[in-house]
Amino acid sequence: MNLTDATWTDIRDLETDLAVVPVGSTEQHGPHAPLGTDVLTAEAVADAGLERFDDDVVRAPAIPVGIAEEHRQFPGTMWVSPETFRSYVREAVESLAAHGFDRVVIVNGHGGNVDAVREVGATVTRAGDAYAVPFTWFEAVGEHAAEMGHGGPLETALLRHCEPDLVREDRIDEASAGSAERWGEWVSHTNLAYDSAEFTDNGVVGDPSAGEKERGEELLELAADALARLLEAVAERDVSRPDRR
Repeated sequence: MNLTDATWTDIRDLETDLAVVPVGSTEQHGPHAPLGTDVLTAEAVADAGLERFDDDVVRAPAIPVGIAEEHRQFPGTMWVSPETFRSYVREAVESLAAHGFDRVVIVNGHGGNVDAVREVGATVTRAGDAYAVPFTWFEAVGEHAAEMGHGGPLETALLRHCEPDLVREDRIDEASAGSAERWGEWVSHTNLAYDSAEFTDNGVVGDPSAGEKERGEELLELAADALARLLEAVAERDVSRPDRR
């Protein structure tokens, strides 16, 4: 059940302890894809995963601003500090737990959030407030994951499938021509770049022209199926903490 659409009495009467919190970012995704790409894709995967899951789940509103200062040179990008983001997500999870929804999957759509949402899950779980785990959709799409990039084939494909009106199709060639082949500038297994503008002129990494709508449909199927399996595992898991050795 979507919290945005529900009343408090609807939520009171639910018999579930399971919740999903989508998190993303508001940041540049090249000249062809919207700033809200990471939010839109996280929400699409969350909703598709819930459709495949048999039991009730509370679906929280998406958290739309994340850890994205690496895109600060591109207008429209918003960001908060890692500390602020971790606190916000943690407190959002804790508020759900206060109402009994204390098994939480954080559905993430932004690479810059990955470490932070894992830390949040560990913090709230070890404190005993809830059991929370992160799920990043583009890590759960099999062999496609190797081509993730940024505003590249995977995100473009998923947008073409889920939000086709938001993809600027007349800018795809421009996006491809100005893209970088990989994220960062690497020497001795070390990324020398801190900001994306250091290695990509237009903010794109990877070739968005390879992001066909049909591929987006496949990506959504893979990610949603993986999320449904995770929800099943979280719902059935013994979440009590191990005893001291």
